[in-house]
Amino acid sequence: MLHLRSNKLCCFLAMWPGQHLLIGIILSIFLLPVSYAACTVTDDSGQRIHLEKPAQRIISLAPDLTETLFAIGAGRQIAGVVQGSDYPPAARKITQTGSYSGLDLEKIVTLRPDLVVTWSTTFSRQLGVLKKFGIPVYQSEPRHLEDIPRTMNNLGCLTGTEKIARLQAQAFSRRLAAIRGQFHNQKQLAVFYQLGSYSLITVNKNSWITQVITLCGGRNVFAEAVSIAPEISWESVVTANPDVIITDATNPDWKKRWAAWPEIRAVKHDFLFSVDPDLIDRPGPRLLDGAALICKDLQSVRGN
Repeated sequence: MLHLRSNKLCCFLAMWPGQHLLIGIILSIFLLPVSYAACTVTDDSGQRIHLEKPAQRIISLAPDLTETLFAIGAGRQIAGVVQGSDYPPAARKITQTGSYSGLDLEKIVTLRPDLVVTWSTTFSRQLGVLKKFGIPVYQSEPRHLEDIPRTMNNLGCLTGTEKIARLQAQAFSRRLAAIRGQFHNQKQLAVFYQLGSYSLITVNKNSWITQVITLCGGRNVFAEAVSIAPEISWESVVTANPDVIITDATNPDWKKRWAAWPEIRAVKHDFLFSVDPDLIDRPGPRLLDGAALICKDLQSVRGN
């Protein structure tokens, strides 16, 4: 088709003598090969990912990354997801390629992916196998709220949806700035964040959850813990004596266990709050929805 089109163009221009320079310029434009803009980004592990053309068959190995891909307009390019990828609803219809206990490598390879997106700290051994097959792997490990729009832009580049990704990233950053401006001068409250409802597992300063607490004018009482998700004792919480306790527990009875510790300020005044885990445990586009709820809870404490 390009050859035929070029011949017709030459015949047309031949009718205009002395226009050799114009002919050369126009032919050079028409004969340019069709190409895609290559993309090179650096993921959170420091690895450079280079794609000559946008990824069209993506395997997403984290629910938050699945959400992010849909948010930036690349949902139709997802060929497989990890178990738990349930938002938006369309994600539930995508082929599952494993769970957090392990991946189905055979199924992943059969899906012929041109990009895998995952958490840096998950599936390290199996990801090594995928890399040996020459499959590009983008690893995400967000620790700051600003990492989320950066991930949007990186994935937008890799999937060819840069414009939508940029708009989504800008909207996230604007909302983040608005929340920060609203709460940064508020009275600081000591906060204990509990992962789940049974074991006393919390987060340190290297978690985006701590970033959310800080955003709302709170102070994570275990921010200086050594590990990112330490298990602590009841006595440690008593000593920290937080003003507020927040959990992602979905069990409505989680407060009953705290009733045995009325000496804790949060328990004494019933300043115990829960937040939907999907809105706080996933560092994706909906994280600021969870942040808004936590900020509202802390503000209600300040009003008492």
